[in-house]
Amino acid sequence: MQIIDLSKTVIDNPKAPFFLRIKIKANKRFMTKVMLRVLGLPFRLMPKDFEGWADDSIRKLGVHATTHIDAPLHYGSTSEGQPAGGIEAMPLDRGIGPGIVLDMSHKAEGDPITVADIKAELARIDGEIKDGTITLIRTDRDKFHDEPDFWKRGTGMSAEATEWLIDQGSRVMGIDQWGWDVPFQFHIARSKAEKRDDLFWEAHRVGIRKEYWHMEQLTNLAALPPTGFTVYVLPLKLAGASASPARVIAILDGDT
Repeated sequence: MQIIDLSKTVIDNPKAPFFLRIKIKANKRFMTKVMLRVLGLPFRLMPKDFEGWADDSIRKLGVHATTHIDAPLHYGSTSEGQPAGGIEAMPLDRGIGPGIVLDMSHKAEGDPITVADIKAELARIDGEIKDGTITLIRTDRDKFHDEPDFWKRGTGMSAEATEWLIDQGSRVMGIDQWGWDVPFQFHIARSKAEKRDDLFWEAHRVGIRKEYWHMEQLTNLAALPPTGFTVYVLPLKLAGASASPARVIAILDGDT
């Protein structure tokens, strides 16, 4: 069975910006022996090879700080005219489906991905997006995930391209850069230059009109073929959360 891991390793990253900071602390093994003594087991009756069990604490891990999937609640308080659901409301079957990789690594920094870009790539790979397809957008910006300016790098999806994918039946999609939209500085500069109030976070805000879920900070998309694999996305069941870290994998067809 060939499994491709599409998730980042969750690791201490003290040089990351505060909103991407992760801190994991290993607790002292001896403290578990102290706990057992308090519970009533004398030290002399503890097995000679018992060092105390390993234990760790996640001191800081934002739900958007590593590979994760966003819920409609992240985009706004409502979706399709109803209260937007948190990540625990995502149907599990939505996170399992045939995958397709659309190579957008040629797109320049800040240049949004359009419907025309997607259609051209589908024609190149002879691919099709249909109901239940999990669409993965490859930008190759995952190679910068350890850099402090990772969040400033990338192309990004336009609102029109996002809505087009939803209309084809792809309600779960993902990208291998920091965010689904173009990085903030490009949206801000364009909004100012064109004096427009409809540009910022435009692809995310599609979720207010049409319910969908997207993944950010995927990795290893270059290791996948364009088609011929199944994607598995399993977020944590966090009540009322706008997103969840997720272990995302792909299994090549025929290897299930």
